[in-house]
Formats: sequence, structure tokens, C-alpha cells
Amino acid sequence: MASQKSQGSIACENLNKDSCAFAISSSGKRCVLEKHVRRSGEEVYTCRSSEIEADRLKDWIETDQCIEACGLDRKALGISSDSLLESRFAQKLCSSKCYDSCPSIVDLYFNLAAGEGVYLPKLCEAKGEIERRGMSEIKSSGYVAPGPESMKPVKFTVAPAMAPY
Repeated sequence: MASQKSQGSIACENLNKDSCAFAISSSGKRCVLEKHVRRSGEEVYTCRSSEIEADRLKDWIETDQCIEACGLDRKALGISSDSLLESRFAQKLCSSKCYDSCPSIVDLYFNLAAGEGVYLPKLCEAKGEIERRGMSEIKSSGYVAPGPESMKPVKFTVAPAMAPY
């Protein structure tokens, strides 16, 4: 699931909406997809260089496998750290399929997390501990653990053989 390195030089402004998001130009700037609505109501997508620089990566278009493994959308507009707050996204980002195989995406979210005062490896470590703890609690005590803040015991009731109408 390796990311793809471009054979030529990449200018974000030359990329279409299906390859823009999560790409890196030959100058090392991250590409961002933007949507504009014309007066006619037609939506027009453009790709441009952002001010965000990638760490040691250039001429890079992320593969669809990485986009999927990391829980991203190729049509994502702009670049934001908001998705780090979503438990499902963080779980996918921290998965070995993403974290170990998609350096461009991990670099982006590492820097976005750092901008929010969060160290991504620690966030992923904490997510892993919560998931492991949740699974062990399900196995050992009958608790259902979709997340640490909502752990509640499961109560079973036996229904009568025939319910009155």
C-alpha cells in the first residue's frame, strides 16, 4: 500500500479534484481542494498550493489505498485538524494500515496535531490502550465499551413466553 511518487514535477494548480487532496507539489507545499460556486449555481473545484509544507516529501499524490485506510475523502475541501476530534477517524489514522504505510498523511496529521498541542504518537498510543482496555472489559465483565465515556453494564431481561396484547 505504498503511496505514489510522481514521475514529473507536480504543480497543485494542474491537478484535478480526483488527485488534489493530500497531494504534495514539487516545491513541497501541500495541495488543497477548493470549491467555488458560480453565479449560475455551478460548482467549480480548483486545486491550489497551501502554505503548509510537507516534511521531506515532494512530488507526491496519495494513493486511493491510503485515502481509504486512513479514513479520508479524496474530495475533502481544505486542510483542518477538526477530524482529529472524531474517534473513528483517529482510530483509522492510528491503524497500522495507515500509520505505518502512508507517510504523507501521517506527516500532515502529525503537524496538524502538533499545532493543537497534541503529539500524534501519544494520541495513537492512548487510542490503542482505550481500545484494548475496552475489549478486555467486554470479555471479562460483560460491559459494552464503545468508548470510555459511555461504558455501562448490559442488563438482560427475560421476556414472558407470551406478551399480553
